[in-house]
Amino acid sequence: MKDQQKKIRSSLSTSAFTDFYEEHKSIIKEGLIALLICAIGDLCAGIILGRMTFFLETFPGLLVIVPGAIGMRGNIFGSFASRLSTNLHIGLISPEFEFSEQLNYNIYSSFVLTLVLSIFLGIVGKIFCILLHSPSMNLIDFILICTLAGLISNLIMLPITMFVSFKSFEHGWDPDNITSPIIAAFGDLFTLPAIIASTYILKALNYNFIVKDVALVVIVVAVLVAFAYCYKLSDETKTILKQSTPILLLCSFLGGSAGGILNSSVETLLTNPSLLTLIPLFSGESGSLISILGARLSSGLHSGLVEPFRRPQGEAVHNFIISYILAIIIFPVIGLLAETSSLGLGTIGVGFDKILLISTLSGLILVTIMVFVVYYISTVSYNNNLDPDNIVIPISTSVTDSISSLILISVSLLILSIFI
Repeated sequence: MKDQQKKIRSSLSTSAFTDFYEEHKSIIKEGLIALLICAIGDLCAGIILGRMTFFLETFPGLLVIVPGAIGMRGNIFGSFASRLSTNLHIGLISPEFEFSEQLNYNIYSSFVLTLVLSIFLGIVGKIFCILLHSPSMNLIDFILICTLAGLISNLIMLPITMFVSFKSFEHGWDPDNITSPIIAAFGDLFTLPAIIASTYILKALNYNFIVKDVALVVIVVAVLVAFAYCYKLSDETKTILKQSTPILLLCSFLGGSAGGILNSSVETLLTNPSLLTLIPLFSGESGSLISILGARLSSGLHSGLVEPFRRPQGEAVHNFIISYILAIIIFPVIGLLAETSSLGLGTIGVGFDKILLISTLSGLILVTIMVFVVYYISTVSYNNNLDPDNIVIPISTSVTDSISSLILISVSLLILSIFI
């Protein structure tokens, strides 16, 4: 009798999972494709980071701003993509790639937010170096590097975000499942080269301190004027800036804390190159996975598919399960990518068994925490008449960036100490 009950339970469980997969397979398929594309960009970023030793030594403290800079691109342009997705879903923006007031306002707001947050990130980077008693460049260098990198990234990321959003919608794919990971991948891919390019520009300005000081003053004044103009431009831009700015300032601070965590463990990372390569992969994939969840919850709240209850129910729980399915697949894959690329570049890895365990265990711990964080950020913002598109992705990805570094470093030290 007990054996029969076990068989019945097993059959029901298998049947329930099969039914769930059949109902949501398009979401899982689209999300997995997007995450794998994102992994390519993150892998390139990891390889670049692993080869940035010269720049990290020449510009002390540079590592502190790297997670914040990468996270900022995902936050700003992920929110931009999420707003485009929502506007496409509800018909405020035409699926034809045409400029309109609604689209232009979103472009202006994203451009200005990038520059404002870049200045703040430079200040935060210097503060964390002082608090952690780490060697660092001066404040002017921090601000100029961050702002110049932000400007370069803006010119690349704005057209890419619009292209991906409109093309995914045009081909019948749900932008909520596609845009955030792909935008994050491009953000990860171009952020580090943008930082490197900005260091070369800074070197060119260093021949005369007056030129560098004048450049700083001109940039700061121009950004403040642009922010004031954009704030008064329309109700749409005012709402985006008003709701996004304080959130993104908090996110930059969290990004700086993630950089501080990495900087404090720099010796462990440099002696285990595959872990250094894994950092952008793990952070990027975690942020993209959580962005998919955040974008889907945001659209679900707007459309009524997700109810803002205290306890997750119905479609919200389904989205949690989808996140776990994607996590179980993607985190072992990025561990393999990190170790394989390290061996391919002739550096010593930590071993496939260790890297798989580190990546998978860290990922599952992170997802378990973040699904609830994202859900409650979404419902609280929605219940307080704040647009989740402006709130959820920036906060959730920044929290993800911050705790992902802590979780990855902690699990790595634990696993490595057990196997030594």
